[in-house]
Order: sequence, then structure tokens, then C-alpha cells
Amino acid sequence: MAMEITFPGGVAVNAEYRGHTIRTDQPERAGGGGTAPAPFDLFLASIGTCAGFFALRFCQERGIDTRDLRVTLDTERAEDGHGIARIRIEAHLPAGFPDKYRKAILRAMDQCAVKRHIVEPPAFELVAV
Repeated sequence: MAMEITFPGGVAVNAEYRGHTIRTDQPERAGGGGTAPAPFDLFLASIGTCAGFFALRFCQERGIDTRDLRVTLDTERAEDGHGIARIRIEAHLPAGFPDKYRKAILRAMDQCAVKRHIVEPPAFELVAV
């Protein structure tokens, strides 16, 4: 299924995919209106939410209460200021989380498909039609 990219005005760029509109904009300092996350913010959010999904399912499948489960993502900039050198994803486990599953939940989070596509990137093909 193809994703269609549209331009609603200014420097906003949207993606239409599977019946959803994913809106993006640039921050005001970059000439945008700041009305939606920037594309790179969505990239980071996709990594965090993917890892979070795997943490959530891990707990759900084992009957572990997920009310206080949360995942945080933090980035470390590259020394030259261009790009990110490190992404740290932390699973904040709920009280009473079984010690025997501490390493296993991290292995589950490591199955994130978004991360796997960064580690083993697809080939990109750009075509003007």
C-alpha cells in the first residue's frame, strides 16, 4: 500500500496512509508554524512507541500489571553536533515486576521492527516521474 505525501501549506508535510493523516510541521525557529511534530520527532517517536509496544505486550502476555509501566527515550547528540550518537530507551518497570523477567523484557523491546530497520537499513530508491 502506497503512502501519499501532501503539502497542506507553509512547510507542513502530511502523510496519508491506511486511512490516517500523519501531520508534520517544522518548529517556528526552522520557518514552520510548530503545529505538529517535525518529521525527525516522529522518527524518534516511532522508535520509542515500537519498543513500548513490545514492553507492553511482554507484560500483557504474562499477566503483569501495566498501569505503572512506561518507556522513555533519550538521545545524545554527536560530538560534532550533527545527528544523534546514542539513543537510550529505558523501561520503567511497575512495582512488583518479577526480577526473573528483567532481562527478558529488554530482549523483547529489542525486537522492535523500527530499530531493526535502522540496524539493517533497506535500500532507498528515489524516482522522479
